[in-house]
Amino acid sequence: MCAENQADIPLTAIIEIKEPEKYKLHRASRNTQGVQPLDVYVRDKKEWRGWNTWRSNCDDFSRQYIFSMMDFYHESNMWLFGGIYEVTGRGENYRHSYEIRDLSEHSHFIGRLKIQTKLPRNKALRLEKYIDTMQVSEILKESYSGESFPGFEEIDHDFGALRPIFKNEHRDWKAALKNVKGVYVITDKSNGKRYVGSAYGDYGIWSRWNHYMETGHGGNAELKKLIAKNSPDYAQKHFKLSLLEYRSMRADDEDIHKREAYWKEVFLSRDKRFGYNEN
Repeated sequence: MCAENQADIPLTAIIEIKEPEKYKLHRASRNTQGVQPLDVYVRDKKEWRGWNTWRSNCDDFSRQYIFSMMDFYHESNMWLFGGIYEVTGRGENYRHSYEIRDLSEHSHFIGRLKIQTKLPRNKALRLEKYIDTMQVSEILKESYSGESFPGFEEIDHDFGALRPIFKNEHRDWKAALKNVKGVYVITDKSNGKRYVGSAYGDYGIWSRWNHYMETGHGGNAELKKLIAKNSPDYAQKHFKLSLLEYRSMRADDEDIHKREAYWKEVFLSRDKRFGYNEN
């Protein structure tokens, strides 16, 4: 994604906050279910807004305004600006949520402004304590729409991160994956079990993986049973997809099948104790 590089520019030079003591800093990071707010932002802006309305018993956002940032987890100590909100309601009527109003000022930076800073793990922080540590890393030319293609050897991603990439048909991912065949492994992070599969045909890996993103199971009988037994979003919560090998579209399909069989033996994925492959 194209960006304008910045160098040692304090955040306050871009976003002026006159009374930071009226703000809580929302440090949005992976929740207890393993969901990353950055992935939520990419797939559903309304769902991301909801992350800023959740109220715990601690009344985290106990000030007039919320300055929101989401963990840009691909890079260390990097955050993506998620908006500024005014808290308009709290109390008994809002025991589990806040009523908030989106502030239009600086809204053009939402999803574009990357901020470098090191923060403690707390969800909500006093903005005045940290605002002077925040540096502008870069300003993306357009709102962040998912991780850029990392290279074939670096694909090891949760379904939750991949789904918006396939839904939005991220151009660099599609261009790379539709032109190769390959062998992949799906890992169920809840129990360590694996499913090994292969991809070939007219649109290669892209087409096969797109089916997984749409269904969660890709048509595999054992994965269908697993999802039906648990919940429709089981795959999004627990599955991780990794590319083991890739070949050009000229490669013989029989060679791909042989490599698939090899990896099934490596991972013992035909054994029900360790995997989901039926044969």
